[in-house]
Amino acid sequence: MRPPTPHDHHFVSQVLGLAQLSREQGHHPFAAMVVSAAGEVIAQAMNDSSTDRTAHAEMNALRLASQRFSTAELADATLYSSAEPCAMCAGGAYWSGVGRVVYALSEASLLALTGNDPENPTLSLPCREVFARGWRAIEVIGPLREDEARIAHEGFWRK
Repeated sequence: MRPPTPHDHHFVSQVLGLAQLSREQGHHPFAAMVVSAAGEVIAQAMNDSSTDRTAHAEMNALRLASQRFSTAELADATLYSSAEPCAMCAGGAYWSGVGRVVYALSEASLLALTGNDPENPTLSLPCREVFARGWRAIEVIGPLREDEARIAHEGFWRK
């Protein structure tokens, strides 16, 4: 695994700001964006699972990106996420064709923050394990800047 790039740190900062905005707008504090190899943000989204439990930020961003770009075009793109993609979102990343995933907060750290809150029934399945079952490789970088990523979650979850 290669180390995170300056671009990775830049886009993680952006996605963490978007996660805070998601919280301020009354949603779960998660956000994601898809960025081309040229550094263009081609899709970004916040969590909207209050009305659709599958509307995780990653799935929302991947749907937007997939409407504009083919799987071949997304092969060089990166999914940036404020938290490690759950099994559903990892599957979405795989099927969209995205070639890289960079996340801030690990699933294990998220579970420590959410506890048994029924709003986040955590699947303890790291995205790397989901990707390892696929036919194509997806580069994963994370967790990256977990202390900063925790801020949007502080005091949000019932334990």
